Amino acid sequence: MIQQLTYIPPQEAGEPLFFRYEQANAQTEYLPHSHAWGQAIFVRCNVLEMQVAGERLLTPAGIPIWIPPGTTHASYNHKQAHFRTLNIAADRCQGFPTRACLLRVGPVVQAIMDDVADRQLQVPHTAEDQRLCEVLLDRLRQAEIEASYLPSCQDRQLAPILQALERNPADNTTLAQWAARVYTTERTLSRRCQALLGLSFSEWRQRLRFLHAVSLLEQNLSVQEVALALGYSSASALIVMFQQQSGTTPERYRARM
Repeated sequence: MIQQLTYIPPQEAGEPLFFRYEQANAQTEYLPHSHAWGQAIFVRCNVLEMQVAGERLLTPAGIPIWIPPGTTHASYNHKQAHFRTLNIAADRCQGFPTRACLLRVGPVVQAIMDDVADRQLQVPHTAEDQRLCEVLLDRLRQAEIEASYLPSCQDRQLAPILQALERNPADNTTLAQWAARVYTTERTLSRRCQALLGLSFSEWRQRLRFLHAVSLLEQNLSVQEVALALGYSSASALIVMFQQQSGTTPERYRARM
């Protein structure tokens, strides 16, 4: 049964900057809500799925979602999720994106978030912590923006293909074969992918499989079992894909989580 939760503003909501550390059970839905402050959400494991202004945002661990002040959003957790949030007063959000998006952050941001989480810091009161948070804000403002890790579309030819692959990420049907099924050419379908998704077909499918690989690894399946479940002929092929997407191997990723 899905557990529905209503967002309750924390006591620190009046602060210029504050952190939160939360855990949500599997099959948990946070109902649509908004708040007066901006929010960078860092998921620690599994995949975070959010609905923001009618669009779906998906992100794995390591790529935070940015929610601007006043933006209505909701989330659904298929698996148990651990996440951290950096909450920023609206008057300090200058320089941040005005629309919800993903932020491609570097190791400095991750290290600072790890540090404050280890100390369970909620509000930076000391001069040292305030300087640390200024660095964090500067790095977040400089982060590369991405609309969604796994974009979707409503195109009459492309949308059914993407939906079929989401239902069965192990499907190895080629782009040429998909094109024949929807009565178009491989070249036309390739152009539609790039124009509507901002990704090639192979990159989109690789990202889809990475998201599923993360979930399967956290179920303690072996790398070989994950590879076969996702349509790869060998564990080495999965490892290459995983390194391209995350910069690390499946086993190191699992150990870090």
